[in-house]
Amino acid sequence: MGPAGSGKSTYCSTMVQHCEALGRAVQVVNLDPAAELFSYPVMADIRELIEVDDVMEDESLRFGPNGGLVFCMEYFANNFNWLEESLGHVEDDYILFDCPGQIELYTHLPVMKQLVEQLQQWEFRVCGVFLVDSQFMVESFKFISGILAALSAMISLEIPQINIMTKMDLLSKKAKKEIEKYLDPDMYSMIEDSTNVLKSKMFKKLTKSICGLIDDYGMVRFLPFDRSDEESINIVLQHIDFTIQYGEDLEFKEPKECEEDKSALVDEYFQDHVDE
Repeated sequence: MGPAGSGKSTYCSTMVQHCEALGRAVQVVNLDPAAELFSYPVMADIRELIEVDDVMEDESLRFGPNGGLVFCMEYFANNFNWLEESLGHVEDDYILFDCPGQIELYTHLPVMKQLVEQLQQWEFRVCGVFLVDSQFMVESFKFISGILAALSAMISLEIPQINIMTKMDLLSKKAKKEIEKYLDPDMYSMIEDSTNVLKSKMFKKLTKSICGLIDDYGMVRFLPFDRSDEESINIVLQHIDFTIQYGEDLEFKEPKECEEDKSALVDEYFQDHVDE
């Protein structure tokens, strides 16, 4: 999940290649009716059911791009039997659902929530992966906006969620060091950074309240995702595996151990890249 241009299809392509190298079975389902090209095979493609272009060309509907996509997703929600038939019988498979980039699908429209509930009824272990472009998260205001989008999706879908900063490989060394503070942020220090440039007392108070809410609940943290770095990819995969307890024959992992591993691995990743 994530805004348009956040790297969802690139994430899927990278994970497919990484899992194949590990000898793991992985499948991709395209749920974007406006998608064009893929660099990986898909086991199911929503465009076989409905396409945005067909909806927009229908003179009785007269939808634009956004309205057409919402119509497609609502049509999809009324035809989950198509997805069930396309998935067939899968066991212990790792399936990626490449979703559209319209943020309203994850915030206030019920379509993705209905999909999650349907997958859970089919006994899937579901984990949301929310992507944001790291290039737009190096400023406090943009970072707070990204956190709110991730938090909104988390609350709406009510599933475990891994939040990822993508395109880390496109950042300069200086930007990588700067963005490290946003992975596990101190929201109260960001209040000072943000309110210093705000002239309106009303907006200063609002920003302080938002930052306080995020910090008090501590619900949103980010992992770096550098598709050129195998270690970075593996860190993300390990967190998703832990969240869905991938592999029934694996020994149960304690959350505390995972958190310690997370901190150590992320610190090691940044230390390696700063030293370069």
